[in-house]
Formats: sequence, C-alpha cells, structure tokens
Amino acid sequence: MLSLLWKSIRIVFFPGGLIFLVAIGFLRPQGYPMWLQQPIAALPYIVLAFGFIFGWYFASSRMILSLVVLALADQALVLLPNTGGDQETVRGTMLAISAFLVPLNLLAFSVLKEDSLSTLRGVTRVVLVLVQPFLLLWLCLPDQQALASSFTREYLPPQYMDWTPIPQPALLVFALALALHVIRFTLHRDPLEGGAIWALCAIFVAYHAGHYGWHPTNFFMTAGLILFVTLLQSFYQRTYRDELTGIPGRLAYEEAIAQLGKRYSLAVIGIDQLTQYANVHGKSVSEQVLKLAAPRVQAACVDGQIFRTTGEEFTVLFSGKSATETLSTLDTIRKSAETIGLFLRGKDRVWEKSRGAKEAGSRDRALPITLSIGVGETRDDSATLSLVIKSAYRGLYDAKGLGGNVVKRGVEAIVPARRSQSGTGRMVASGEYET
Repeated sequence: MLSLLWKSIRIVFFPGGLIFLVAIGFLRPQGYPMWLQQPIAALPYIVLAFGFIFGWYFASSRMILSLVVLALADQALVLLPNTGGDQETVRGTMLAISAFLVPLNLLAFSVLKEDSLSTLRGVTRVVLVLVQPFLLLWLCLPDQQALASSFTREYLPPQYMDWTPIPQPALLVFALALALHVIRFTLHRDPLEGGAIWALCAIFVAYHAGHYGWHPTNFFMTAGLILFVTLLQSFYQRTYRDELTGIPGRLAYEEAIAQLGKRYSLAVIGIDQLTQYANVHGKSVSEQVLKLAAPRVQAACVDGQIFRTTGEEFTVLFSGKSATETLSTLDTIRKSAETIGLFLRGKDRVWEKSRGAKEAGSRDRALPITLSIGVGETRDDSATLSLVIKSAYRGLYDAKGLGGNVVKRGVEAIVPARRSQSGTGRMVASGEYET
C-alpha cells in the first residue's frame, strides 16, 4: 500500500512539482546571489530555444504553441503598450484578458489532437494564437471598455478577493483548466498532463509576481521549462513503455535482454479468458481487460522486470535466478489476478470494482480473469535466449492445457544436431520439451 502511494506521489510530483518548488524557493526576490542575475536573465531565451528545437524534432505542436502563448503572455505583463488613456486601466484590462486566455489555450492544446504545424489545422491553430495579442490590444482601447469589462466582472464581494490581482472570471478559468488537467492526468497518466498542472501553477504565480515584487518572466520561464522536461519524459515513455498498459515495452525489453548474464529465468504470463472476451465482446473489451490487469500484475512482480512484448502476454525477466527461485513470485502474480473484480457495463465499458466501492449493478456482467504462467531458465551455457523463450511458452501452453490458473515450468532438452537423411549435408537441429 505504501509503495503504491509513493508511486502515485512520485508520478504526480516529479518532475514538474520539483521544478515548481525549486523556482518558488530560488527565483523569489533576494533568492539568488547577484552574480547569478545575468545567467538567470538568459534562461528564458534558452528554454524558448530548446523548447522550439525539441518541439519541432518531436513534432509536438502542443509544445511549440504553448511556448508562444507563454512568451506573448509575458510580454503582455512586462512591456505594456502605450495605448492611451489611463495606464492603470490598460494594465488591469491586459492582465484580466491575458489571465483568461492563457489557461484556455493550454487546455485547448491538451484536448485537441496534435497536428503538424504544416497541415491546415496546424496553420489554423498558429493563426488563432497569433491573433490573440491583436484582440487583446483592441479590447484595451477606450472605445471597447464596455466589452472588456466582462473580463473584470465581480461575482463575489471584493473583500474575499484581496489576496489576488487576477479578476474573478480568469480565476474561474484557471480553476476549471486545473481541474480538467487533473482529470485527464488521472485517466491517462500522460506526463504532459502532469506537466500542464504544474505549468498552470507557475503561470498563476507569474500573474501574482508583480503584485509581490517578483519578476513574472521567471515564472513564465518556469512553466515553459516544466512543459519542456515533461515533453522529454513523455517521449521516453512512448519509446520505452507500452502505450496501452503503461508497462515497459519491446525496446526496454531488448535493452534488458542485452544486460542479462548467463544465468536467468524468463516467464510468459497469459490471461486465460482474454481471447474469449475478444471473440464474445470485441477487441475493445479485451484491451480494457489487459489495461486494467497490467498494473496489478506489475505491482505483484517484486523480484523481476515485467514487459509487454506481444499482443496478449506479459514477459518477466529474472536475472540471476533459477526457475525454482521464481515460482513463489510467479504464484503471487497468479493469485493477484484472482482478486481483480472486473465488470462489463453496456456493450464495451469495462470497470474495476475497488474496495469500498458500490456493488455492481444488475446489468453489469462479471469478467473474471485468471493467469496461466510458463517459466523457462538457462541451465548451462548451451541454452540460448531462443530456447529459454520456447521453454517458457511450452510451460504456458501446458498450463492452459490443464485448464489455466496455474504456473508451469517448461524445460527444453537440447538434442545434438544431426545430419539430414536426405543426403544434402544440411544440419538439422531438433529438440523436445519436458515438463
């Protein structure tokens, strides 16, 4: 339980929350020595440059457009235009509209599917972003005060809002955007959504910076840095982790294989009912079952490294362990699946009943799952990876043949190569399985 809680905190807090807290402690007034002022003044340009470069390299229009919005918002606060009229009124209007638009933009970039900036939709988004500064300047004109006043409207008594210079409509948008980002992060566990949460917090501080004598540029830069770092984290996850289940994928598996020594065991885990559910309810249901089962299997696998390398099975590597030494862990994994309460609601929605949750409805159909597990091992230097995998799969097939929900050890006996009887001179290798 504690490990699961720590994992959840780590996913939410790192790296965005850590960067945000460091910025709060370090970028406050008198928070850094004088000799660091010039390097810190250059940081926004460095973050902007690297963000654009990596955003283009990873084809992330979300990253590029987010940085553009942050840069424009920063300039709206730092370089107030000479639009005439009362300067304080212009400042208040500009802050109100800017604080209203920035979280909306970040939320839109999150919800909309990413497109290349060279496509029609990509160009349209660029145009919509670049039009907003002109809209802001237009609303700051004296003739548009009636329209601009809608961004500074008060819904609560002013005495409750003395703590913030942000008008109430913009505060409402900030709260809504933050809540939706939290929901999206909870559902998808996408690092970019986690980064957006902490970036919004940094932007919120940026709009208060001038009020408390801080420099807003530093915190817009912090928001950009958070988005940049979480972009790298997201790219890493998409490269090394399986998109459906979130556990390490084939590339991570191949790297782990390359680091194995001569002694190891390999297990293959299959969900017994998965093919049946796919045939009866459709592929979408079987994928949801696989997605919900994966975290439980991963949590129970305390001694090995688990991967998803094929469509329906998980692969577990145990470095330096024999098959016998892995049986306890594998049986724990098998038993963990028996406690997963999955139900089908409607035609294609699978949900998991957690402890303390309400009972399943009369129309909800239970989707029980059990695991069949086969394990192979290296017994001597002649056992190649291919033979170990075959041994594990033979154990898996034997386990399924026994009705499933069992751990089976497969052993492949290697028979020396013999010459073909056809007289061609071709060497033929043969082998048979033992259990």
